[in-house]
Amino acid sequence: MIPPIPHLADYGISPTRGFLPDQLPLTRLPDPYYNKWEAIVANLQGLILSKRLRAVIDRLPVLSTVGLYHESEWRRAYMLLCFMAHAYIWGGDSPSDRLPPPITVPLLEISEHLELPPVATYAAVCLWNFKPLFMDEDIDNLENLATLCTFTGSLDESWFYLVSVAMEARGAPIIPLMLHAIAAARENDVHTVTQCLTSFAERLDDLTTLLHRMHENCDPHIFYHRIRPFLAGSKNMAEAGLPNGVLYDDGSDSPTWRQYAGGSNAQSSLIQFFDIVLGIEHRPTGEKGPKPDTDGPGPAAQHNFIQEMRRYMPGPHARFLADVQAVANIREFVARHAARHRPLAIAYDACLAMLRALRDKHLAIVTRYIVMPSREAARARSRSPEATRGAVKKVNLATAVKNVRHQPQGIAFDAKSAAAEMEKNGNNASALKGTGGTALMAFLKQARDETGEPAVQEWSRRFMRRVVRTEGQGDFFAGKEDDRLGVPRNRRPDGVVIEEETGVRGLAGTWTIEEEWVTGGICNY
Repeated sequence: MIPPIPHLADYGISPTRGFLPDQLPLTRLPDPYYNKWEAIVANLQGLILSKRLRAVIDRLPVLSTVGLYHESEWRRAYMLLCFMAHAYIWGGDSPSDRLPPPITVPLLEISEHLELPPVATYAAVCLWNFKPLFMDEDIDNLENLATLCTFTGSLDESWFYLVSVAMEARGAPIIPLMLHAIAAARENDVHTVTQCLTSFAERLDDLTTLLHRMHENCDPHIFYHRIRPFLAGSKNMAEAGLPNGVLYDDGSDSPTWRQYAGGSNAQSSLIQFFDIVLGIEHRPTGEKGPKPDTDGPGPAAQHNFIQEMRRYMPGPHARFLADVQAVANIREFVARHAARHRPLAIAYDACLAMLRALRDKHLAIVTRYIVMPSREAARARSRSPEATRGAVKKVNLATAVKNVRHQPQGIAFDAKSAAAEMEKNGNNASALKGTGGTALMAFLKQARDETGEPAVQEWSRRFMRRVVRTEGQGDFFAGKEDDRLGVPRNRRPDGVVIEEETGVRGLAGTWTIEEEWVTGGICNY
């Protein structure tokens, strides 16, 4: 029996807002009983700067969850406690390896109710952390969004979260659209599937445009050194000061040590939904895929990291992805009809190309926001190691010196160890690692390349295998032949044209991507 196509309402998913809540997130818990939580988060930046946060939280009473009724209240409470927890852990000169009962007890109960881990997930910092400035305007408009909570109070941090919120809102209509396409494929309706895929490709192009706006109001230096450390998890954080993770002190005689990954865009259900409906398979990092001349990918092992990230999604969202995976049929449908219905094949391949372009933009952003700052940190340390050591007082994800083979889990990877390893390996970005202990650059580059593998037309696969390079890099004359390869510098040995990448202007000035750094992705996906 063919499984039924999932109904969005069964998973609390909105047909217009997608994985964002159908009702806007609460700006305050209505029960005055929780005013102490609200007061701490409202003054979070001041308490962190004055180094009084931990003492204030230690004196809090352990509040019950009995006053939480509607789902919006549970979500608001989860967000408040996650911000308090990460500020408590990372808000001092050295990290705290213990969360006190005023945070631990209610956070564990709320996390169990929402089917989420007790850590600052993508849901806490993005999905449930926004409000519109004007109620009669759309929430996929960045100019109409504001955050409810931040660690730093900076525009940069708000913008970093809100770009993801706007992308979730802009991409929301794709969810019912592609469920409709799955139903149409069951009815052998080529015309409807083609229309749905065409609309999908157009929406993906809009999402890439939104992601490109990250540079407008989020400075890489501020992100790397001030924002990112607060989003770090507790897994593989020995050198950052958490060798055992974090002790979740629930007041019992046997509290438990726990280790969790930090916040990551890999926890976005929307991106994984795109891969599922298009039939894109992601293999374990380093595992080779099909040759370019094959008819799409063969059976592939499930990528453990991607599956692991579903544990960091709200439970209903993760179940929705699993149920969609059971009914996804678009790739097979297109493969059967591509020979006789060229518009269908073109529309499908256009979706792959647009999704690959989105990941290309992701690669560019991680280069600027993570790789380049880490290299700058390494250069500063190499110029004056004594001065650098003397200047560093705080211990966190951005300052820890560690063995690159045991990178922390968090929003990305540590600066000094990674940068030192890069210099040791000739500035090879492949040495860097990301959330979940994955090889950050190798993982993201492979995920980007795998996006084009299901293409049904050879010209599409060839187009998506092109290599982006920096304009004029190492090129004295246009079209100059490479002495080692005997081919024009704007072509690869297999004849694929190498396109040029121009500079991008942003808050921190004009920048370009250096060829060897074009791997990776912000927030590890």
